[in-house]
Amino acid sequence: MLTNISGIGPKTIKNLQKLAINNIDELVNHFPFRYEVLQKTNLNEEKSIVEGEIITSPTVYYFSYQKNILKFQAIIDGKKINVDIYNRAFLKMRLKKGVVITIIGKYNRYKNTLVASEIIFGRIPEKNNITPIYHQTAQLSNKKLVKLIKEALLQYDFFSYLPEDVEKEFNLIDKKTALWEIHFPSNEENLEKARLRLKYEELFVFMLKINYLRENKTKQGLEREVAKKQVLDYIKTLPFSLTEDQEKVWQEVYQDLVSKQRMNRLLQGDVGSGKTLVAIIAAYINYLGGYKSAVMVPTEVLANQHYQTFLEYLPNLKIALLTSSTKNKEKIKEKIAAGEVDVIIGTHALITTDVNFNNLGLVVTDEQHRFGVNQRKNLINKGTLPDVLYMSATPIPRTYALTIYGDMDISSIKTMPANRQKVATYVKTMKELKTVLSMMYQELLANHQIYVIAPLIEESDKSELESAQEIYDNMQKAFGVKYKIGLLHGRLKSIEKVNIMQQFQANKIQILVSTTVVEVGVDVANATMMVVYNSQMFGLATLHQLRGRVGRSEYPSKCVLLANEKTARLQILEKSNDGFVISEEDFKLRGGGDLFGHLQSGDMKFKIADIKEDYKLLVKMKEISAEYLHKKNQEPIIKKILSEVKKLA
Repeated sequence: MLTNISGIGPKTIKNLQKLAINNIDELVNHFPFRYEVLQKTNLNEEKSIVEGEIITSPTVYYFSYQKNILKFQAIIDGKKINVDIYNRAFLKMRLKKGVVITIIGKYNRYKNTLVASEIIFGRIPEKNNITPIYHQTAQLSNKKLVKLIKEALLQYDFFSYLPEDVEKEFNLIDKKTALWEIHFPSNEENLEKARLRLKYEELFVFMLKINYLRENKTKQGLEREVAKKQVLDYIKTLPFSLTEDQEKVWQEVYQDLVSKQRMNRLLQGDVGSGKTLVAIIAAYINYLGGYKSAVMVPTEVLANQHYQTFLEYLPNLKIALLTSSTKNKEKIKEKIAAGEVDVIIGTHALITTDVNFNNLGLVVTDEQHRFGVNQRKNLINKGTLPDVLYMSATPIPRTYALTIYGDMDISSIKTMPANRQKVATYVKTMKELKTVLSMMYQELLANHQIYVIAPLIEESDKSELESAQEIYDNMQKAFGVKYKIGLLHGRLKSIEKVNIMQQFQANKIQILVSTTVVEVGVDVANATMMVVYNSQMFGLATLHQLRGRVGRSEYPSKCVLLANEKTARLQILEKSNDGFVISEEDFKLRGGGDLFGHLQSGDMKFKIADIKEDYKLLVKMKEISAEYLHKKNQEPIIKKILSEVKKLA
């Protein structure tokens, strides 16, 4: 128990829980995310390691996806220096005037600003050593975590999940040595040995679980007696023809739904490729089979849009909407429980304990990576073995998808509907803003609408980033006399967001200034241009999804990426509109961070392995773990791992 460790009381336990640390095992496996050899340097642009005394109270500014920048001033080498550090808002309470800190970062002498990558409380140690840097909280400093982890290691049972002959085959160090060296490295060589050994173990366990789940899919599902002709007759009533990929995928889904085997399918497709229509067909097949469907989406704006789309294409079915701001929620819940709703569409509101389904046969989760594993599981558990369809507009390279989602069937939609336009994309610098404003004016003259995306919510005189409010004010100055400007961001109430989007959809707003809340699934056919400020801050996958908000009609559309400079990474988007190509390129450039970041929030959260760097090792562990899975006399290690998997399955 954590309370057995000296220095851990009720308050510390609460702070450890913020880091997802609930027991000694999780504390010991809270690995450093990087290391520093602390040796004092002068202020320079390459890498500065300096001591400073704080002289101003820090200020925090927020921008997209809860990212933030913390700013303060410190005396460093006798000079007053501005210090910026990203995504460390939790340090604000501890960065008080007079506190001495060690700052690691890059110094911009023209702006007199030290952009810190890390802040360590206290002075630089006289003796050079490899210092582990951990993810922290406001009340749990790096120094405190080091102390607690050392105490935990002294009490830890060093159980190895890696078979002994695998350790020998690859000449790996033992588990105990690896854990001590990963936290308190004696030298760089031993640190690398520790990292390698722990990667082998982590990937072995991961692939053993994936292999087990693949081979032990639930055989019994909900078998439906639905003639394919019934589905074909419905498809003939649609006002358009399906694409080749939509045809292929709906038939894959049909086979799943009429078979005895339970469907567990991931449908991935580019922005606007027509995944929602496949979900509609799936819900119709499920209805013909006598079952109810639930569709869960991450935002109220998207829930409202899906509700309207399902009403349009399934007019004979009883469709309902359930979100936190839905009126008459209790009456809708009563209808769901009574089986009077054929398809319920909603947000997280669907998984509250007071929502009870009658005969739930199909669960669809749109933008599935935005939900945690437990949230998706909670919805599935509201039915008895319902079929499951996950949808994602963030394409994953198929090779990686087959490995990571090995327990799922994977369908992909690559061909686009006939009315979808390729979006012409341009990377522009802020020096070219007048050109961009001129491009916007031409779209407005054609009675078209425009999205303008900003990463920040609040204005900051000190920040280099443009805020949503500031951009809104600038748009008012440029176009406010003739055109209506709207402002949308995550801090608005749900009903306010919905109202603004409805005004934009009705062309009562011509320019919508927004943070990335518009990224997911909103259709405004008349919107033909998007301008993204500070586009260098976003991953390619996010930019591609944002870009997908335009080009949703027969009108030619464009996307302008405003950045501080024209980088090769951003120019990938100028060359390609194919999300699968972009995901491959983003993976090559950035590794798993942007591409798999959301997925790791529950599906494949590696503590030490990296999906790009260690992919060959992952494949190797896939092969080795499969061999152990099929051994008649399984080792205790394997049995222990599988017992844990069976609890989750």
